[in-house]
Amino acid sequence: MSDGIRIMEIDGVIEIQFDRPDKKNALTGPMYRAMTAALADASARPDIGAVLFTGQGDAFCAGNDLKDFMAGPEGGAAAFAFIQAIAAFDKPLVAAVQGLAVGVGTTMLFHCDLVYAAPDARFVMPFVNLGLVPEAGSSLLAPATLGHAKAAAMLLLGEPMDADAADRAGLVTAIIPADDLLAHARAKAAALMAKPPQALLAARRLMKGDPAALNARMEEEARLFRETLSSPEAQEAFAAFFEKRAPVFRRG
Repeated sequence: MSDGIRIMEIDGVIEIQFDRPDKKNALTGPMYRAMTAALADASARPDIGAVLFTGQGDAFCAGNDLKDFMAGPEGGAAAFAFIQAIAAFDKPLVAAVQGLAVGVGTTMLFHCDLVYAAPDARFVMPFVNLGLVPEAGSSLLAPATLGHAKAAAMLLLGEPMDADAADRAGLVTAIIPADDLLAHARAKAAALMAKPPQALLAARRLMKGDPAALNARMEEEARLFRETLSSPEAQEAFAAFFEKRAPVFRRG
């Protein structure tokens, strides 16, 4: 257990569990750093075959803890380091998603190989609503996975996508009853661990393709994210969020 992240190792699978249920598993800088370190450890160890992301409580991940994120540059740096680590990770990634998956709670799933969702899962990417741009390569991966129209509804309008729609669109591997979700995801991670490791990793590399376009898009997103974070639009959006009111944006 480290700063809201619980790391477990079960028969060659590293399980990274968001363990801040009182805050809907909203992520802080220390949580990002703990996950980045766990991914580096899993990548370096030949005895680890897969990584499984899970969440405690009734939400998978509510995205960034906005107060922590806005408190200083460390939170943003830690978040971008995690995003780079999960995009570059070289072994299979599995996720078990229940309840809310907001912001990075959704964008990280585009880098996962198997995503199992409870029927109550809801995927939300509210970046534009906060005066920001998408991150984690989602401006590239969401249209490629969901199609442009569905991605636009999520990224431009900030509309949520429920489990059924996510399953139909290809974001989710399967919908699993909530009581069985964690056991099912653990069983699938264990099944990956049992495969011939070199063939599995080679097949995954082929499926992922050339990372150059994704890396370039993530760098562009990061540049624009830093710019928009200090913009008047973002300042108004964040102020309205904390003051629990509708934002008012100036045009022109």
